[in-house]
Formats: sequence, C-alpha cells, structure tokens
Amino acid sequence: MEFQELHNALSELTEIQSMKFLTEKYSGKVVFSTSFGYEDQVITHLIASNNIPISLFTLDTGRLFPETYSTWVSTQECYKINIKPYYPDADHIADFVEKNGPNAFYNSPELRKECCGIRKVEPLNKALKGQSVWITGLRASQSAARHDLPQLEWDEDHHLYKFHPVLHWSLDQVKDYILKNNIPYNPLHDKNFVSIGCAPCTRSIKPGEDFRAGRWWWEDNSKKECGLHVHKS
Repeated sequence: MEFQELHNALSELTEIQSMKFLTEKYSGKVVFSTSFGYEDQVITHLIASNNIPISLFTLDTGRLFPETYSTWVSTQECYKINIKPYYPDADHIADFVEKNGPNAFYNSPELRKECCGIRKVEPLNKALKGQSVWITGLRASQSAARHDLPQLEWDEDHHLYKFHPVLHWSLDQVKDYILKNNIPYNPLHDKNFVSIGCAPCTRSIKPGEDFRAGRWWWEDNSKKECGLHVHKS
C-alpha cells in the first residue's frame, strides 16, 4: 500500500481502529516501543484491552529509575502481557565508560549523544529490524520539534512506517484517560517528572517550565532529542 493511500485510510479511523487496521495489513510486523511514560501506558492499555496483535518492547538502558522498573512489572501483571527488553551492547558500554567515565554525558553534547547512541539507538535498531510499522507514544505538544509532526511517517532509516496514535492528545487528556481507566503509571509523574528517561539525565520540572525541561537540562532546549526519533525536513 502506498503512503498516501495508507495515510488516507488511517485518517478516517480511531486510535484502536487504526492499530487494528495496521495489524491486518502488516500481520506480525507491527511493534510498539514503550518507556512506561504516561502516553505509552495509554497505548499499552488500548492494545492489551482490545487484544490487538502488536508486540511490545522496551529499551533497558541500564540506568533507568527504580520506579520505571516497578511500572514495567505492574504493567505486565495488570495486562498479563510480555514486554520484550532490548539491551545495549556490553562491550560498547564498557569501552565508552573506560574511555570517558561513567557520567561523561554531562561533559559535552557529543558525549551525551554517543551515550544515547549506545544505550538507546543501537538496541532500537535491533528491535525494529524486519518490522513494517513502529507505533510510538509521541505527542505534538511534547516539544517544538514534534509540533508539526504528521500522525503517519515513513522512517527511511529503518525502512518502516511510524504511527503516533495519541499525537493530538493533550497532556490533560492523557492523564484523565489514565485515571478513568485505572491504568498503572510511573509514580515519578506525581513528583513533576513529565518526560522520564535515564535517571542521571532526568529531573522534575518547575511550574511553567517546558515539557522537555527535565531532560538533559544542561543542554540547548532546541536540541533535546536522543536519536530515537529523528525528523528530517
């Protein structure tokens, strides 16, 4: 199916209908990446509660918060599902730390991006190999880089479609849906952690701060991406 045809078909469907449609078109080759944040928990609920045949995976960087692991466990127990973990290459981590130190990501944007590349991008490449559709929890209001993001994209790097089912949801909609449906969520959200990644690179945000202010706060706000979601103009 050509991109425009697929785009047109999905534009007429709800989030649940869209994901079911994709699994019918690309049977066995639709995956969802979760980091157990608010948005991902909503999508996990939609998938699991409607028995949509989408495989779930997560990237375990080795430096996640304890609360994130607890949310991982509670999510699997709640929905009786398996979430496949992908890990960074141990030799690559060892070489990086030996050469630069365990907290080198604070020293320069280049070292931070190299660390993200090892801990996130390389495992993601393994997870997406051979897949046709990648479901994500991106929302347009999360950052300036995502403001004009289309709901369906062609990812040239991974040669697959990316679909963002909750792209146009507001944060309040996400939170209300979680409470209404009693969905397990990361307790760090209750401490003003909005975007939750690796523990050394994530902090809570203050009232009025941007959504991404809690991630890599020592860097330029306009460059706060880790390489997982690269949008080319």
